[in-house]
Amino acid sequence: MTNAPDLSPDADDLSSADSTIELEEFDLGDELEETSDWADDPDPEEWPEDEPTVGAMELAERHALRRVAGLSTELEDISEVEYRQLRLERVVLVGVWTEGSVEDAENSMAELALLAETAGSEVLEAIYQRRQSPDPATYVGRGKVEAIGEIVRATGADTVICDGELAPSQLRNLEDRLKVKVVDRTALILDIFAQHAKSKEGQAQVELAQLNYMTQRLRGWGGNLSRQVGGRVAGGAGIGGRGPGETKIETDRRRINTKIAKLRRELKEMKKTRDAKRAMRHARAIPAVAIAGYTNAGKSSLLNRLTDAGVLVEDALFATLDPTTRRTTTADGRVYTMSDTVGFVRHLPHQLVEAFRSTLEEVADADLILHVVDGSHADPEGQISAVREVFAEIGASEIPEIIVINKADAADPLVLARLQREEPHSVVVSAKTGEGIAEALALVEGELPKPGVEFKALLPYERGDLINRLHQHGEIDSMEHTADGTIVAGRANQDLAGELATYAV
Repeated sequence: MTNAPDLSPDADDLSSADSTIELEEFDLGDELEETSDWADDPDPEEWPEDEPTVGAMELAERHALRRVAGLSTELEDISEVEYRQLRLERVVLVGVWTEGSVEDAENSMAELALLAETAGSEVLEAIYQRRQSPDPATYVGRGKVEAIGEIVRATGADTVICDGELAPSQLRNLEDRLKVKVVDRTALILDIFAQHAKSKEGQAQVELAQLNYMTQRLRGWGGNLSRQVGGRVAGGAGIGGRGPGETKIETDRRRINTKIAKLRRELKEMKKTRDAKRAMRHARAIPAVAIAGYTNAGKSSLLNRLTDAGVLVEDALFATLDPTTRRTTTADGRVYTMSDTVGFVRHLPHQLVEAFRSTLEEVADADLILHVVDGSHADPEGQISAVREVFAEIGASEIPEIIVINKADAADPLVLARLQREEPHSVVVSAKTGEGIAEALALVEGELPKPGVEFKALLPYERGDLINRLHQHGEIDSMEHTADGTIVAGRANQDLAGELATYAV
């Protein structure tokens, strides 16, 4: 695959080409106008003259065009399976508001704008329509597609991003009528994950999610849809195998399915390694704490504060895809692990939940979840609800949970007080300033599972290793040094208590 050419126009070209358009600096908060009065009429001529406009960013200031791998229908070998290129540069955001308040709709569009910017786009317009449900053919009302096309042409946008997952027919109908690339929310999030995955496992998980998503959206271009292939190109089956030939799109789908099977095998092997490490922790009865929450809530910053982990922190959505686990101790010396996990988001694509299931098991298998919430966000309750939906999907709903309300330094005190009333088992912190960190650690220590088997043993002095393990994995109530050894009383987990039974007194 050759490198994509730089298609960015010069500033002079932009100014001359758009001389008739007066562009303003885009500000979603100030400029997003409610378009709930958009009727579902099929006639574009019945549109109100006062169209909803959000403004546009200075086109001359946009960055160089960034591309991601695209799905090619001209495949010659499985190693060349690629994804359809998504040009996420100058974008118009389109949403359908079906329930909730106007504030809910605007918060959703604000999040979509942030997702688009994280993917490398510049947002030119943001509009939404009030409907009972998305149109099954065109997502927005069919009569409104033409008006969106006018906005696209006026701003020079090359991509429309819809705030929902589009069916293949909706995607095709919108692209045919708007004449620009159309991307849904799922594809946008997958693109961000693809940019941020660093480890081999993370990259394989993202690729699997992308392929699962794209295989349902394959479509032929021009004559490819009806072109027949057979013989060697058809994988050697040809006559007497699958038949005399198959369409090109069927070949693409078959090869992608082969790649999906290969990725699943690879991830299964990687899961064995992760399971082995987890089993070792369980065997040693080391409690596990998982830090989970909405993306960009400050989970990595909190892990650094709590454990001095030194994890890279970025002010970006989905900056952490590869889980980080650190070993730490309580104030009284008990050892436990703390893991930073991938961030969640509203309507997290089910392809990602499935692909990242082995990673999300770090949350499902934890003894305690620190659910981090951005206290400065416009809708923290909505974020809490979205994260708990994912907890339910991965089987983590019954695990003890502490709500950690982060970013206290930037949050409204009234909002913090409201959240603490709604979530009694919570603590307010600032990972940035250190406020509340001691209280959070005390809560964690109080929630960690306690060793359950009482013991009293006379340990020979040469068994100092058992004393060390008791400090790490047990609780010591009393310790007395005698001529014969150390008399120790306390509680330990079942395995350790079994070893101590030999020295019971």
